[in-house]
Amino acid sequence: MKVKHFFDSDTFTLTYVIYDEETLEGIVIDPVLDFDPLTGSIYEKNIHQLVSFLKSNNIELLAILETHAHADHLSGSQSLKKIFPTAKIGIGESIKIVQDTFKGYFHLKHLKTDGSQFDFLLKDFEKIKFGSLEMTAIPTPGHTPACMSFLFQNVVFTGDALFMPDYGTGRCDFPKGSAKTLYDSIIKNLYVLPDQTKVYVGHDYMPSGREMKFETTIGESKANNIHLRENTSENDYIQLRENRDKGLSAPRLLLPSIQVNIDAGSLPPVEENGKSYLKIPLELK
Repeated sequence: MKVKHFFDSDTFTLTYVIYDEETLEGIVIDPVLDFDPLTGSIYEKNIHQLVSFLKSNNIELLAILETHAHADHLSGSQSLKKIFPTAKIGIGESIKIVQDTFKGYFHLKHLKTDGSQFDFLLKDFEKIKFGSLEMTAIPTPGHTPACMSFLFQNVVFTGDALFMPDYGTGRCDFPKGSAKTLYDSIIKNLYVLPDQTKVYVGHDYMPSGREMKFETTIGESKANNIHLRENTSENDYIQLRENRDKGLSAPRLLLPSIQVNIDAGSLPPVEENGKSYLKIPLELK
């Protein structure tokens, strides 16, 4: 099994292609659709890079996996699916909670909250095969209720739950987020994996100006993660996480991202004038 990473510097997002060199069957995790919020322009630069890699290596794309409904970028899953129509889009089944939470906020009257926009929903600890590639869906909620980490052999993709040791863990201040839940997710579901398990993170923000990094191990995280080590107490973590979250600004693409990503990456329907429109709820402060 091979892993190829792609980094979107605009949103600091890592996208991964996992593939079998012998069968040439592959999976994409967390594809990014380029979006300029100032003009409403959508680009497919990141998608073109993925497609070029997949096609140049003759990889058959079997699935597109989302670690969660992202709040910092629009998913490129639908753009990929147009090019690889047999690829199935999957996410954790708790996406239904996220859909129900934001349906009212955005007044999305026709949004279904049963997860049916996705081709399949993953249950906690479900084992599933994509051709020759076998994956275990490890629940890691806390950042959002629907966060899943994906374990392939000795490699786990942690999305926004666990970052590089010098950056810590995901924020927990979004609706239905919970620092206590994320603590339990990491301690009970990730830190129980063998220390040599490779960890591929969902973002890297390059603290202190260091070069971009995306790979660590469970052992290194348990020993050195600045927010949550193996011996960090629950109370200490919750206090640290909640205090840090109070000082964080909302992600730049929060509102556009959520309403697109809870709909499996589908853009709003085209209206009579041939344009699509995102909703921005207004609040008088």
